[in-house]
Amino acid sequence: MPEVAERETQAERIRWVLQDQERRLNHLYWVIDPYSRERKFRMNPAQSQLYRNAGHRNIILKARQHGFSTFIAIWALDTALFNSNVNVVLVADSEDNAKEIFRTKIMFAYNRLPAALRERRQAKRSRQEELLFNNNSSIRVTTNARSGTVQFLHVSEFGKIAHYYPDKARELRTGSFETVHKGMRIFVESTAKGYSGDFYDLCKTAQQQQQEGRPQTELDWTFHFFAWFEHPDYYLPNPEEVVIPADTREYLDKLETDLGITLTEGQKAWYSKKYENLGDDIMSEHPSTPEEAFAQPVEGAYYHRQMAALRKHGRITDVPFDPRVPVYTFWDLGHNDDTCIWFMQPHGQGFRFIRYYWTHGESIQFYARKLKEFADDFGFIYGTCYLPHDAENANMEREDGKNRREILEDFNFRVRVVEKVQDKQEAHQAVRDVLPRCWFDAENCATGIMCLDHYRKEWDDRLGVYKDKPRHDWASHGNDAFEQFARGWDGGGNQQPLPNTKRGWRQI
Repeated sequence: MPEVAERETQAERIRWVLQDQERRLNHLYWVIDPYSRERKFRMNPAQSQLYRNAGHRNIILKARQHGFSTFIAIWALDTALFNSNVNVVLVADSEDNAKEIFRTKIMFAYNRLPAALRERRQAKRSRQEELLFNNNSSIRVTTNARSGTVQFLHVSEFGKIAHYYPDKARELRTGSFETVHKGMRIFVESTAKGYSGDFYDLCKTAQQQQQEGRPQTELDWTFHFFAWFEHPDYYLPNPEEVVIPADTREYLDKLETDLGITLTEGQKAWYSKKYENLGDDIMSEHPSTPEEAFAQPVEGAYYHRQMAALRKHGRITDVPFDPRVPVYTFWDLGHNDDTCIWFMQPHGQGFRFIRYYWTHGESIQFYARKLKEFADDFGFIYGTCYLPHDAENANMEREDGKNRREILEDFNFRVRVVEKVQDKQEAHQAVRDVLPRCWFDAENCATGIMCLDHYRKEWDDRLGVYKDKPRHDWASHGNDAFEQFARGWDGGGNQQPLPNTKRGWRQI
């Protein structure tokens, strides 16, 4: 009978699909697409690449709307349905988002499975945002997962969590990640939120290991990056209708050369329109490279416009050292905190920052000898050292009571102490005013540049807004050292290097 044969053929096809996870993911599940339409899920190229290249622990840096949250939710559901005694946990950045993920991704996909499969794998809601299946596997969407043992963990928007709620990010790293034993699956995915936090650290560690070709263990992270131009829908169908500004076209042409890719005119038109709407935020929302993703202006940062302008005008670059010009230093002195030093050479009406140095837990004598080292190694001739007001505080640990200014002068450095700032807003404005006249060496000032990028306002967890005061963290020390320059620079006093010493220092 034709009907019998057709049913047998259909049954055979269903068995064929159910036998392999990749086939199940591409034929079994329904999702809501970006246009609010219900459709059968099919992996796009980026999702397929992730599936085939996934390790045990995966860190995913991406442009927006590649669909990884939906894909990993389907993958997680499939893992629970077709494996017994598995605990699957999806971690969202907020309770509202957890509820939405459970409703629109997990429940939506489960309720549209073939009736026979749902009958075979019955589920009950054991608690809010959790399904417990009759194979003793479960899938749960929450904002944290510290207890129990988890075999499949997904954390979405980890960059956002690390930026706004660093304590929560630490809790996820030390708690949730530790519920997953070696050999099991973790997926952490997000757009970037600047050069700091647990998401940045995870990405850089995994990327370094990958670049160096070091072998991976079951506890190492696999780094995945997906650029905007890898999305099949990121183009405009009538590119001739879009006028692409010269600087945007120059950027895109350079991108093709640097990455060895070819962009269609439709892709270029799409990017141009997105840049028109997003401005420099496009670097985090639709990055072209991992480095670009983290280099975007940080939300709440005091100098994000000025730092973006420096990058746009090529002022963060390879800055040459001029051996004929004195090197002036600008300090922030730490006790238990970091001590940071900027090294600058004036150049015409501008300023070249050629090096940034920081460490912590060392004496002022250590830093004096470090400057001597730089003089020997690089040929620096020192002008004035600009120190903060607390350099003149008495040092009770020394028998002679000498303060740090006096100790530095004993090493034959010329010192100026910058008066204490009375209004922090004025100090911020001084930095904003002088940044357009600065150049920074991209390699030797990398950490200092990150400080200026990430010096930002304190976040109010309760109100969900930024406070009108700076956040005191690793970035604030590099900023405070730069403020000694912005507020204290007096042209170096037209001073020549100390004449009776070698390159402005003497050995003690």
